[in-house]
Amino acid sequence: QVPLGESGGGSGPVGGSLRLSCVASGIAYSSAYMGWFRQAPGKEREGVARISPSSFAVYADSVKGRFTISRDNAKNTLYLQMNSLDPEDTAVYYCAAIRALPWSVNDWGQGTQVIVSS
Repeated sequence: QVPLGESGGGSGPVGGSLRLSCVASGIAYSSAYMGWFRQAPGKEREGVARISPSSFAVYADSVKGRFTISRDNAKNTLYLQMNSLDPEDTAVYYCAAIRALPWSVNDWGQGTQVIVSS
């Protein structure tokens, strides 16, 4: 099991910004593909962005150009910078180690709630 601690969620206005963080332990973090996922009320969990060990990033079309995923391997920390927030971004956000591309995950953290209000 991979302990994951997401933080940084909260409420933000439409057009605003939030930054999520996730500290991972129990894995060889620097060699792991990592990803951010989200689950909106009444919807299935979906992949938002993923990043390779060498920091190559892939984004879902819905967030491309607005969100930026990054990682600090020295701190075992994953980030998601969320700009130009939209009400459709309201969801619980999860970080995870990706076990198999593109989005296969074994272990989930508690998640952090993001609410975008107009």
